[in-house]
Amino acid sequence: MRTSLVLIGSLLAASRLASAADGLISVASSHSVKDTADRLENVLKKKGMKVFLRIDHAAGAASVGRQLRPTELIVFGNPKVGAPLMQCAQSVAIDLPQKALIRKDENGKVWLSYNDPAYLQQRHHIQGCEQVLSKVSGALANFAKAATRP
Repeated sequence: MRTSLVLIGSLLAASRLASAADGLISVASSHSVKDTADRLENVLKKKGMKVFLRIDHAAGAASVGRQLRPTELIVFGNPKVGAPLMQCAQSVAIDLPQKALIRKDENGKVWLSYNDPAYLQQRHHIQGCEQVLSKVSGALANFAKAATRP
C-alpha cells in the first residue's frame, strides 16, 4: 500500500512538471486571428488593463519577403498586479508585462495562448503571492474566454 502511494505521488509530480515545462495555456478561438486580437484588446481596455503593444508578426515577416501564417502578439498589464508579483520575486519582471499570442496553426485553427501563472510561479520561485497569482490566473482565463468564444 505504501509503495503504491509513493508511486502515485511520483506520477502526479511528474505530470505536473511535464505540463509546467510547456508553461502555456492555449484556448481555441471561434474567430480569425485579427478578430480574436481585436476582441482581446477591447476586453483588456474595458477591464482597466494597459495595452502596451500589438505586434503583427505576419506583417513583419512579409516586410522581409517571408510568409507567416497570421500571428499577433498583444503585450498588456497593470502595475497594481505586476508590482506585487515583482516584490515577491523580482526576476518575474522578465515575463512581465503579460503577453497573449494569437495565431493560426497549420490546420487553420486559431489559438490564443498565454503564460500559465503556475509556470511563472515555479520558474521564478514565487512565494507569498498565491492570492495574486490566483487572481491573475482567473483574469487571464476570463480575458481569453471573452476573446475566443462565439
